[in-house]
Amino acid sequence: MAAIPTSAVNFDDLPDSALVALDVVTTVTGVSKATVWRMVQRGSLPAPRKISLRATRWHVGELRAFLAA
Repeated sequence: MAAIPTSAVNFDDLPDSALVALDVVTTVTGVSKATVWRMVQRGSLPAPRKISLRATRWHVGELRAFLAA
């Protein structure tokens, strides 16, 4: 079993402008990586931002709004 990412453990303490990786999104939503991407395709989960050629991140504020809905 993989360790829980530090950003997921401290999710409530992160500013809304913070960016988090897919492993944090799967931890806070409780769904698999594949389900996260399906939800993004359906538009039910906020789309991530491509911050470099090989890095995609989600805004914490958008994830909080999704989780609160």
